[in-house]
Amino acid sequence: MHANVVDPERAYLLVVDLQETYRDKLFEWERTVERAVVLIRAARLLELPVLFTEQYPRGLGSTAPEVMDALADAPRFEKRTLSALGAAGLPEYLATLDRSQAIVCGIETHACINHTVHDLLGRGVAVHLPCDALSSRREREHSLGLAKLLRSGAIGGSVEGIVLECLRSADHPQFKSVQALLK
Repeated sequence: MHANVVDPERAYLLVVDLQETYRDKLFEWERTVERAVVLIRAARLLELPVLFTEQYPRGLGSTAPEVMDALADAPRFEKRTLSALGAAGLPEYLATLDRSQAIVCGIETHACINHTVHDLLGRGVAVHLPCDALSSRREREHSLGLAKLLRSGAIGGSVEGIVLECLRSADHPQFKSVQALLK
């Protein structure tokens, strides 16, 4: 398998800061959240580890309800740092997973996603970015942040493309369930 293809045996999904307070502030909130929810649900069907962060929830509120519904009992990490790896216990949790690929979605592309992805790349993790499940408050910040991440070595894609890489074949036992999410 090519190194730029998601391997479901080596990957996990990290959902960054999709908090309710950003609903009316984020560029294309509805698209970002809808695609993130599809990705979360697919990852759970495919038995990928899923975890999420909340940036200073006491001040910024909790994860949006539709995202929380998809996350269900996924491990939650509070943070005050821009990088998710600054969240207490998160690096240690990742070490227990012993996986070398991260799928990262959430917000904001130029801020918390930027710091998180660069920290993961610096640790030798192959980072896959579902570009349709990323955003920032301003379109320009999102575009510039995404371009920087791709130049730095993150692997761009879409929610559907990443999920199909995990499936690999219509013979996968979860193919029909996942396909239903993608329609």
